Amino acid sequence: MSILAMILAGGKGERLHPLTIHRAKPAVPFGGIYRIIDFTLSNCINSGIRKIAVLPQYKSLSLDKHLRLAWNFFSGELNEYIISVPPQQRVGDRWYQGTADAIYQNIYMIEKDAPDHLLVLAGDHIYKMDYAEMFRFHREKQADATVAAIEMPRTMASSFGVIEVDEDCRIIGFEEKPKDPKHIPGRPDVAFASMGIYLFNTKKAIEHLEFDALQDTAHDFGKNIIPQMFKTDRVCAYNFKDENKKEAKYWRDVGTIDAYWEANMDLVSVDPQLNLYDNAWPIRTYQAQNPPAKFVFAQEKKGGRLGIALDSIVAHGCIVSGGRVQNSVLSPNVRVNSYSEVRDSILMENVDIGRHCRIRKAIIDKDVTIPARSEIGYDHEEDKKRYHVTPSGIVVIAKGTEVSDEAGVNLAEEAV
Repeated sequence: MSILAMILAGGKGERLHPLTIHRAKPAVPFGGIYRIIDFTLSNCINSGIRKIAVLPQYKSLSLDKHLRLAWNFFSGELNEYIISVPPQQRVGDRWYQGTADAIYQNIYMIEKDAPDHLLVLAGDHIYKMDYAEMFRFHREKQADATVAAIEMPRTMASSFGVIEVDEDCRIIGFEEKPKDPKHIPGRPDVAFASMGIYLFNTKKAIEHLEFDALQDTAHDFGKNIIPQMFKTDRVCAYNFKDENKKEAKYWRDVGTIDAYWEANMDLVSVDPQLNLYDNAWPIRTYQAQNPPAKFVFAQEKKGGRLGIALDSIVAHGCIVSGGRVQNSVLSPNVRVNSYSEVRDSILMENVDIGRHCRIRKAIIDKDVTIPARSEIGYDHEEDKKRYHVTPSGIVVIAKGTEVSDEAGVNLAEEAV
């Protein structure tokens, strides 16, 4: 199959601030060792797609570095590649104005590569999908374009773009966040929500992108291209088949702090909704040459130190040195020092938790040192004076924040 995948990776992810202050949303770490974009890229590789263009825009340094380190195994001799294509203002003096405009501004690249089919993906969703299955459906239906859709209760569908289909899965209507979502034929309680995944016959895609570029629109696939296209061409909806091998289909937009925290916390549960341990569908990423995780001090006497992690993900390079970690995700090279307790939290790379700290329901971004005797997540009024705190009580400390010793609490002196 001749398919070029183009991954939209320029999102600011404003609802994920402060995690996106220094990086684009697709580059945000997830699950201890991954970046969000690794899931889309792994889907491509596992689906046999080896021509991939990533389209960054907002603060792309972190993303570009990750692509260079983690995804540099493609062979040019075999005519396969993954490249990062920054905005070039090739067709004007503007940056990308919408999802469709991002593809339109790279038409030159598409025409030069001349793929038969164009697969447009978002780089900020977490899911497992075989795009080859979608391609086979696209060919069987003799479609000009196919949109991936996930079944969703109608009561929940109003927050998404909803696809209306006929009995043959041909799209006959498309609405963004409708108050009264159209249901799937024969299933009055279920609607089709768009996943933001589009497969086009390349010539048709270029035709509609060029037409849309001349119009005063949002230049968006969901709002403009697909509604315009199904009126004149054959556009079908593909019912998402999940490679996650769980009872419920897994597709997440971790676009808010709460959604991001909940998706990470799912990973440390006994039976997570997202299966990271399926060797048949590996999720690839960059892993540095770090030593194994280490847990030290096991003094059983009262007041003694115990280095332990329960119901947690602990990445390589971590040292839990006489502290307690529970229901948490630790990225590489995290250190939790003696007598400290970390619960229901996400600690990113190179975080150092000092002695006698209490951390609860927090997200601590990379390269942050928490001074000894600090208490985070227990007094939200005090936390709000220094950090970002969500309405649900999740405390977020931005990358590289210098946390002063004043953040510590006045605990009684304990023997060390």
